[in-house]
Amino acid sequence: MPESDIKPPVSLAEYAAAVGRPGALARPVPVRIASVGAYAPERVVTNHDLSKTLDTSDEWITSRTGIRERRVAAPEEATSDLALKAAQRALDAAGMAPEELDLVLCATITGDYPFPSTASLLQHRLGARRAAAFDLSAACSGFVYGCAVGSGLIASGIHRNALVVGAECMSRVLDWTDRSTCVLFGDGAGAAVLLPVEEVPAPGQPFSGFLGFDLGSDGAGSVFLNVPAGGSRAPMTPELLADRQGFLKMSGTDVFKFAVRIIVESSLSILEKCGYEVSDVTCLVAHQANTRIIDAAMKRLEIPAEKVVVNVDRYGNTSAASVPIVLAEAEADGRLRRGDLVLMVGFGAGLTWASSLLRW
Repeated sequence: MPESDIKPPVSLAEYAAAVGRPGALARPVPVRIASVGAYAPERVVTNHDLSKTLDTSDEWITSRTGIRERRVAAPEEATSDLALKAAQRALDAAGMAPEELDLVLCATITGDYPFPSTASLLQHRLGARRAAAFDLSAACSGFVYGCAVGSGLIASGIHRNALVVGAECMSRVLDWTDRSTCVLFGDGAGAAVLLPVEEVPAPGQPFSGFLGFDLGSDGAGSVFLNVPAGGSRAPMTPELLADRQGFLKMSGTDVFKFAVRIIVESSLSILEKCGYEVSDVTCLVAHQANTRIIDAAMKRLEIPAEKVVVNVDRYGNTSAASVPIVLAEAEADGRLRRGDLVLMVGFGAGLTWASSLLRW
């Protein structure tokens, strides 16, 4: 195309004036995490417990994953039960009533049912009568994806606030005879209340809120981590059930390589977008899949261990619940303080990844 034919894009102001609504496209509202909450089931399953029924040991699991124990939901507990308790804790911490909520978003791959959404069940049980509700499926990246969607809806003015929940009952999709997968996962839920940034910071001081997001997906890697049967591609049959195709399958080596690479790439991408260096980060909150993954990425990023929060040893991989559980624990024990620059990174099935930089 000749250079003379290239025209600059219409500015937002020009567009707004053209459609006769000059105030319709105002500057997006900055959004913050106002509070967090988490919940894990009471039942603790240790590596020693697993060694009673599997050809494994505490040393084998710990040396390869860093996991020593995980929480497993009771038979009567479903994903919405875990989500409800985490959500109530986040709302209490924010001093909000459920009736004030505009949006309930639940990131999960282990919903109570194929449909309706777990978010709709949660919305009803909370008593959030005014809130819209829907689920988001991005596996272990789900919570960060959810924060991107929720903050975007608030920033645009569509909603005034949002409750973003990551909740999983991974124990329900595990083959408990497969030591390569069942030792890795656990159940739990974490939640965050998202609100607009209303407090104007002092001159030269940054506001507390999301600075940006980096989201991505590579569907070619979907074969590395999935549940093969039970969907419209392969509806469940007695034969598929007997062949254990309704349980999680994973190519550990491929997922490991992907995870280490994408943590580094996505982290550097969001830092560049927001104009920060790795050395500016106060706290790294990565998806808790495996300590070897976190350690390898931490070394490549040259982030010191004291800036990295790890709890996979006590919970295992809780998928979409992983990042918000870490946030809730880090805030409760004082590792997250107002003004900290927090880097959140999620990665998982899809293959998907998501990172966000925020000022706490």
